[in-house]
Amino acid sequence: MNMTGRDKYTTELVDPVYEATVRDQRAGTASATHMEIDGVLNDASRLTASIESLRSHYQSAKPFPHLVFDNLFSNDLLECVANEMLPPGEARWVRHDDDHLRQFNLRSALDLGRAGSQLVAFLHSAGFLYFLSKVTGIWELLPDPYLQGAGYHRIPRGGKFDVHVDRNIAYSTGLVRRLSLLIYLNKDWKHEYGGQLELWSKDGTRQEVVIEPIFNRTAIFEISDENYHGVPSVVRCPRGRSRNCFVAYYHTVELPGIKGVMPHTSIYAPILYGQRRSRIRQLAKDLTPPIIVRAVRKLRQVR
Repeated sequence: MNMTGRDKYTTELVDPVYEATVRDQRAGTASATHMEIDGVLNDASRLTASIESLRSHYQSAKPFPHLVFDNLFSNDLLECVANEMLPPGEARWVRHDDDHLRQFNLRSALDLGRAGSQLVAFLHSAGFLYFLSKVTGIWELLPDPYLQGAGYHRIPRGGKFDVHVDRNIAYSTGLVRRLSLLIYLNKDWKHEYGGQLELWSKDGTRQEVVIEPIFNRTAIFEISDENYHGVPSVVRCPRGRSRNCFVAYYHTVELPGIKGVMPHTSIYAPILYGQRRSRIRQLAKDLTPPIIVRAVRKLRQVR
């Protein structure tokens, strides 16, 4: 069977990238300050030998295309990535704190340490991009070297991220967001700590999939205006801990067949707006003097 140009590029480029290590392999360069990592992936063959199966699982997944991997990356590498995360009180975090979202995001890719930079180099490599395209069917994927909105995400105790669809356009490049990749960094995470990733129905009214944010679990899913997801289960981990993950977004120049995509930030699920209206109505009722409430009821009865 003749391979297409894309098939050929994937075959030629994916395997060498997976076989590459993130340690400095030059003779005589090892030192006590240079942490050697044997590899980025635990077992490259898990991906390269099963692309057709992964593609089938991804495209048929409900409620929208997604994949979940366990122990995909080197534990040693991810432990280093987790240890490099900035302390909670650092000014280099971007803090989000409102009715829908309480979370800290990495401010700049310049704040990554050695292991974080090595992980990003792999996630942004040509071989991995071709692999993602082969599995998802989304071609000409582009990474974001600036990690705008990506990198470390820390949800503190008491935090959450209500069900939403993602921002569709990158902050400053104007590229269209197409894929989200989440790598969880939470060792010994228990179900009762909350913070599960939930995938919801396309109308944003019901939960359909729950993903526990355990260490070295990776979730990949497609971004669209119908792909509702979030972390609505409030994080209840012990004091001094937080729900942590490392995020990468992938983009294309445009959506196929669509010109002039209207940019938007996170759009929250319709059910949340309904709950908010109910809370507003209840608050208004609580603050209204009883005599006015009785008068309004009488008017309704007369009508």
